[in-house]
Amino acid sequence: MTERMTGAQSLIRSLEHVGVDVVFGIPGGAILPAYDPLLDSTQVRHVLMRHEQGAGHAAQGYAYATGRPGVCVATSGPGATNLVTPIADAYMDSVPLVAITGQVATPLIGTDGFQEADICGITMPITKHNFLVKEAAEIPARIAEAFHIASTGRPGPVLVDIAKDALQAATSFSWPQALDLPGYRPVTRPHAKQVREAARLICERRRPVLYVGGGVLKAGASQELRVLAELTGLPVVTTLMARGTFPDSHPQHLGMPGMHGTVAAVGALQKSDLIIALGARFDDRVTGQLSTFAPDAAIVHADIDPAEISKNRHADVPIVGDCREVIADLVVAVQAEHAAGNRGDYAAWWSTLGRLRDTYPLGYDEPDDGSLSPQHVIKRIGEIAGPDARYVAGVGQHQMWAAQFISYENPGTFMNSGGAGTMGFAVPAALGAKTALPGTTVWAIDGDGCFQMTNQELATCAIEGIPIKVAVINNGSLGMVRQWQTLFYEGRYSNTDLHTVPRPAGRNVRIPDFAKLAEAYGCVGMRCERPEDVTTTIEKAMAIDDQPVVIDFVVHADAMVWPMVAAGTSNDQIQYARDMAPVWDDEE
Repeated sequence: MTERMTGAQSLIRSLEHVGVDVVFGIPGGAILPAYDPLLDSTQVRHVLMRHEQGAGHAAQGYAYATGRPGVCVATSGPGATNLVTPIADAYMDSVPLVAITGQVATPLIGTDGFQEADICGITMPITKHNFLVKEAAEIPARIAEAFHIASTGRPGPVLVDIAKDALQAATSFSWPQALDLPGYRPVTRPHAKQVREAARLICERRRPVLYVGGGVLKAGASQELRVLAELTGLPVVTTLMARGTFPDSHPQHLGMPGMHGTVAAVGALQKSDLIIALGARFDDRVTGQLSTFAPDAAIVHADIDPAEISKNRHADVPIVGDCREVIADLVVAVQAEHAAGNRGDYAAWWSTLGRLRDTYPLGYDEPDDGSLSPQHVIKRIGEIAGPDARYVAGVGQHQMWAAQFISYENPGTFMNSGGAGTMGFAVPAALGAKTALPGTTVWAIDGDGCFQMTNQELATCAIEGIPIKVAVINNGSLGMVRQWQTLFYEGRYSNTDLHTVPRPAGRNVRIPDFAKLAEAYGCVGMRCERPEDVTTTIEKAMAIDDQPVVIDFVVHADAMVWPMVAAGTSNDQIQYARDMAPVWDDEE
């Protein structure tokens, strides 16, 4: 059955066909034809954002919360280019995203027409695929293909750029019965021989570790991971992108590896003789100086993207496949090894790791001047909101403290910008997550620097009835940059003071006043400056469920994130605190 309609109507009908229930966007000239039939859709809700970057991050938050592609919409030219940052962010973190942009009419393409930009060319390196649609009849097929590509294999962003005259033209709507995507055949089933070899190594080696990345979360493989971990008895480390995929409370969990990981997690990888990497990519923030990373370890590397395997570290046993299927097959293969009498002995290994975990736990010092400890604030938010809440972090010190001091027990409860490190991610991504999960508490843990990049989306939250809660960890500066200036630039604080906190020796004003700013945006604004007020302030915010809440937590400016591996150095040089290095003993 075909039905006559415009290309714009065909676009909205196509979104309905793939099950879209919300899109985040801003109208403009080239995309305007699509906004008219959108008004008539009873299925697709449009959330009017205040900036296209916010639309992209909100779509990411929706995708994190649901596992389905998030959808953002923008017009041509600057509208489309404002989506570049969230598209790049989604590409780095494997987030399923469909970006729909308007393009100038086909006769104007390539002429430098008003508000023209070659957004397909611009985003080619940061999308799984993109389409330029010039014919109205193509729209249903391109939308179907975009959602399939975004959500299968290694998830990622797909852009569909549609010329204005294609949106305006008359067409016959016909939904494709099959997708024609030659060359796109993601491998999901792992090779059995490789899985058996991995199982054999697991049972033979003395110091193995499960290195769990975001791919396990994307595959929905948390239960399978727990079965494998408990069957083998192996230590588990979860990367920044995998926090919550394995419960923090589990006795086999050593925490997060990497630049600001726990000493036990960093040491487990560094001293291992076998790393089983599951949906992880050996990025520089985990490996430190690559040439010195885990020098004695053989590598089992399982990933759905064959391009990641042996990209940074040679894989002795490469396994291409979906992590859920890989782990399930590994369980069966390890059981077979056990049945044949081949069972690993990790007692000495656990003795070493247990000493590291007990000797160098995560901790922090309370400021001696009575000011707020940022770690304490974030820890109390996690304790009061609980393990079923969603936590969305920006980028910087507050992101690391949120990863360290909130206990994550469930998959998908921590969302952040890992690979790209995008400031401004938290507020719009929290908006998107709350839109997807209206009955769930969503906290944005943000810094005063990040918050000022996208806080205009508080207006969207207030108007659309999306009551997120925002904790601004306000140290008056670009905190992580300032930490590096303290450690590596002799305390020369060049252009990191944001003046958001009164300074007795300088400006004794708040620019801006975050509590007043929140109220101006139609939110509840609060401020907390004393340790004794932290719990009651958080509880007050938790009691408000019909308005967005922003709390300005004024924290000590000199708090630092520890442990730390300085960029470009070996993980062996991890500092537990300033000028304090762990002692690596009990080595074989």
